[in-house]
Amino acid sequence: MTIKRLLSLQVILLGGLGSVFILPKDIRIQPASIDLALPEFVGSWQGKDQAISQGERDILGADTQFSRKVYSRGTDEIFASIVLSGPDMNTSIHRPERCLPAQGWTISSSEKTSIQAGERNLYATRLHNLRSIPSTNGGSLTIKSLTYYWFVGHSDVTASHYERTWIDIRDRVLRGRNQQWAYVTVASNITKDFRIFGRDEHQADDLMREFIKDFVPLVQRVSPTPGP
Repeated sequence: MTIKRLLSLQVILLGGLGSVFILPKDIRIQPASIDLALPEFVGSWQGKDQAISQGERDILGADTQFSRKVYSRGTDEIFASIVLSGPDMNTSIHRPERCLPAQGWTISSSEKTSIQAGERNLYATRLHNLRSIPSTNGGSLTIKSLTYYWFVGHSDVTASHYERTWIDIRDRVLRGRNQQWAYVTVASNITKDFRIFGRDEHQADDLMREFIKDFVPLVQRVSPTPGP
């Protein structure tokens, strides 16, 4: 039994080492199918450019590109951002599950969901977030927000960081190509407890989904790919 296991192990090791010689040597980079410049208007929403902090630029790779706006309609606001990766994906894109806690947010729930966008459904990850801030009376207030995010490559769109990683491996090994990726985020606060006529979670969610429905065809040049 021991000899058989050793032989099996040797076959696996030789196969793994041998695969190095059949991997593509020239990995072609294919640009992400997205327009980095965010539109001034999304339906009746008007956008205003937002600054990228030096801290963000220092953390991410030098070739990372950004585009960020806050869209307003009346008293409602929706934040939209595109982060376009450079050659090194490990330093170019950090999913919100890493970024938001570092900014003081607690992610209370995460789920995959679909949104009608153009002729296809867009599959995105939806996060519900909480954050405590000091109040004027010496106590604290809890802010709640919703975040939708997804990844856009050259020919693939996915809601999952792990699926994006698998697509990268598949493309490099089997197709000899390297998709550039854009990380798209849309977020908004739940304002019911903070202003007159503020929106509860359900109302804020409906508002964001309607925004995303109009937003995706304006910036994305590849159709959403089927999800689960």
